[in-house]
Amino acid sequence: MLFWHVPAPNEALLISGSKRRAGDAQFRIVTGHGCWVLPVKQKASVLSLSLREAEISEDCVTQQGIRLGVRAVAVFKVGDDQTSIANAARRFLSEQATMEELVGRIFAGHLRSIVGGLTVEQIIRERDRVAQEVKEGSHSEMEKLGIVVDALQIQEIADTSGYITNLAAPHAAAVASAARIAQAKADQEATEREQQAAALKAEYERDTAIKRAGFLAETEQYNARAAQAGPLSQARASQEVIEEQTALAQRQASLAAQRLEGEVRRPADAEAYRLRTLAEAQRDQVRYEADARAYTERTVAQARADANTALAGSLRDGNQELIAANRTVENLPALTEAAAEGLAGARLTVLNGTDGMNEIVSGIVGQGLAILDSLKKGAGTPGATPPLADGAGSLPRKVTKLKQDGAGSGAS
Repeated sequence: MLFWHVPAPNEALLISGSKRRAGDAQFRIVTGHGCWVLPVKQKASVLSLSLREAEISEDCVTQQGIRLGVRAVAVFKVGDDQTSIANAARRFLSEQATMEELVGRIFAGHLRSIVGGLTVEQIIRERDRVAQEVKEGSHSEMEKLGIVVDALQIQEIADTSGYITNLAAPHAAAVASAARIAQAKADQEATEREQQAAALKAEYERDTAIKRAGFLAETEQYNARAAQAGPLSQARASQEVIEEQTALAQRQASLAAQRLEGEVRRPADAEAYRLRTLAEAQRDQVRYEADARAYTERTVAQARADANTALAGSLRDGNQELIAANRTVENLPALTEAAAEGLAGARLTVLNGTDGMNEIVSGIVGQGLAILDSLKKGAGTPGATPPLADGAGSLPRKVTKLKQDGAGSGAS
């Protein structure tokens, strides 16, 4: 409609000539909806609320007296509240195109002031701090102008004297050196990896060639074995025949040796053992006979001495019975000697050797002495019959038990 005005979302409609006012403003502000504007009586103007951008490029001098070229960008707009729209309308309604330039000048002044109180190093390292201080410093002025600053960024710091370049030279050199070292290490690692790859490739080729040669040799070996299978089988069969013949010959030789052992050697050994045993027995018998003869002679001598003593006593006492008995005793050594000679001539095998023979002879002599003692005791006993001188009559009990074929212990 002709009298109906609707502002855009980024615009504020300012209606002057109306009695309705917003606060202390001399006009009415309409945003977001339409309103009637009476012709001739009222006048409608539009104030843009769009985002604006102001570039700031200013030569600044730092606290150290070094000149720097600082380039910054400020993003701002007219505030959305009634007060900001009213303040901006009063100042820029007819000069909205010059708003960026004016705001840029204000920021440039504050930027020079802030940079003048800082060093180059602080400006370089604390750009956000510089931008924040500029915004804070221009806040009151922007508020009066009805402008809200959304962002302020320092984009570039130019150094016409070369101070920043010299300041960064050691770091740049260190970085360049580190970069060269890193590049050298990278080149070295690349070279090593290339060498390792080449070595692995050569090793793989070598292993492949070895395996190929092994397979070829194995194939040739199997071919040769296949070609020699026939002669080899024949040779093995011949070898088995020879081994069987050898085993048969060994068994025959073993059988012959066993026969020789059983028929010749063992009988010969038995005969030699028999002869050796007989010779040893004969030797022992001769030694035993000599020992028995010596012992008999000693015993007979002792018996004779005892008989002579008894005879002398009987003659001195006039005991006829005892005299008769002594005659028998006189023949006892001869009997004992005859018995010993008989034992020596007999084919006896004495188990305990010389001791056994001595025991036999001692038994015979003991029997003789026992006869003598019995005669002595019998001569003194009434009714006792003395033995005869030729050996007839009753003999003592021990004498009657004496045997010619080996009486005494240890004889068989």
